[in-house]
Amino acid sequence: MKSALELSSKNGLWGDQGDGTYINPILPGDFSDPDVIRVGSDFYCISSTLHFSPGMVILHSKDLVNWVIIGHVVNDLTQISPELNFDKMNRYGRGVWAGAIRYYKDKFWVYFCTPDEGFFMSSSIRPEGPWEPLQHMWQIEGWDDCCPFWDEDGQGYLAATNFSDEYKMHLFQMNEEGNQLWKDTDFVFHQYKGSEATKIYKIDGLYYFFHSEVRHQAGKDLRVVMMLRSSHIRGPYEEKELIHSHGEALDREPNQGGLLQTEDGTWYFISHQGTGGYYEGRTLHLLPVTWVDGWPIIGEDIDGDEIGEMVWGGQKPIESYPLITPSTSVNFTNDMLDPQWEWNHQPRAGKWSLTERQGYLRLHACVPLEVGNFFTVCNILTQRSLRTVNNVVFTKIDLSGMEDGQEAGLCHFGTRYCTISIKQEGTVRTIRYNDTGIQSIGSRISQCDLWLRSCWGLDGINTFSYSLDGKNFIDFDERYQLNWGNYRGDRIGLFSFNNKAENGYLDIEWFHYRYGGPQGQ
Repeated sequence: MKSALELSSKNGLWGDQGDGTYINPILPGDFSDPDVIRVGSDFYCISSTLHFSPGMVILHSKDLVNWVIIGHVVNDLTQISPELNFDKMNRYGRGVWAGAIRYYKDKFWVYFCTPDEGFFMSSSIRPEGPWEPLQHMWQIEGWDDCCPFWDEDGQGYLAATNFSDEYKMHLFQMNEEGNQLWKDTDFVFHQYKGSEATKIYKIDGLYYFFHSEVRHQAGKDLRVVMMLRSSHIRGPYEEKELIHSHGEALDREPNQGGLLQTEDGTWYFISHQGTGGYYEGRTLHLLPVTWVDGWPIIGEDIDGDEIGEMVWGGQKPIESYPLITPSTSVNFTNDMLDPQWEWNHQPRAGKWSLTERQGYLRLHACVPLEVGNFFTVCNILTQRSLRTVNNVVFTKIDLSGMEDGQEAGLCHFGTRYCTISIKQEGTVRTIRYNDTGIQSIGSRISQCDLWLRSCWGLDGINTFSYSLDGKNFIDFDERYQLNWGNYRGDRIGLFSFNNKAENGYLDIEWFHYRYGGPQGQ
């Protein structure tokens, strides 16, 4: 078994290798808190989105290796709370946390918690949507990681963790419609330090409660994948560790995720890597699963202790489907944004448009909630920054609608932020570079067409540049280290604001994103 350093960190290999094999990560970007199901020959995965809108992203695959984004569950985050709206911008790291997806009675069901507002669910007959308006099942703080389960008799259950009460894990019964909890059926079935990430399965007549918890191993606290098993849903339970965790240097703690079985009966585990210390965040991984004495072993049992180890590659589960890489580039010719886009908090309606000028995205300038604080700029449109060998983002913008006090351009942000922008003062426009408040001023810009570019590699060191003709680019001398923050990997985005008044707009003609392929090229 090759190490993560050999396969990913050094060579930038990932995903489908085109020869019937794959290398982890299968997606080198921030797709944290995954859960997965199979419906027929199709696989569906959800991933938490926290303070980004639309919320709870949905991905589709035919082979468990090649994934594409197809939609979101929550179109409007204000269905959760007004605190997630553009006029608040104070839910960084909160919002839509981990959830679960299931297929039951010919419908897709998604349940999730937010740490401040409690339990939510929605359903749809199509995974890409439209999804039913959110049902707020319980207004309560301090809960996370809920998962539904329907037994053979049709009785529905929901498991979740009360992290504010020493991580007690609870099981409730639900009503027939699956949108209400019967709180008088509350049953605490497990408690340990950091216990969360619950998934419920019934396999060969036994009930399995997948979860992770924090255990002291190898001289430090690590998040470890565990399983409870019983012949009765209320126990008593046996418990077993499923995969060893060794920390950031060796395996980056695979933990949150879901088990599933392919049509040929083979089992797999889709997981994120819990350590998000790199700029790409918590990436998506695929691990084989074997069963011994009624217990799943995740990864590879190297030393014969019936506990798995992280696997960094293997044979594709299904080899008949071609390599597909995530869509990132767009020309703004549709009347809807493509599903890879997400706004930083709920956007301000009426201040962006795909129809005011056909073929362009128009971002109207708004005054930030706090002048000088980039994290209070509304209507920042973002995508995930991938970690590959060579990443280049180009965008072509039209400055003709800009007005005094406006600033607009291309950004990266995590814990810190960095922008390349045009700032207009009076009638004078200048190119600017801003690294979390430390600014450099470039040349004056007299024309309306401008091209902006961002380049970074495996190390995440970014270079911003601009061009007056789309061919010859001028680099800023400064370099910016991409970083993660608020449980999210780095985001690249487009923005427009005005510190003086609600005046001006930016027209974006296209956004093209090229990145290194799975084979590292």
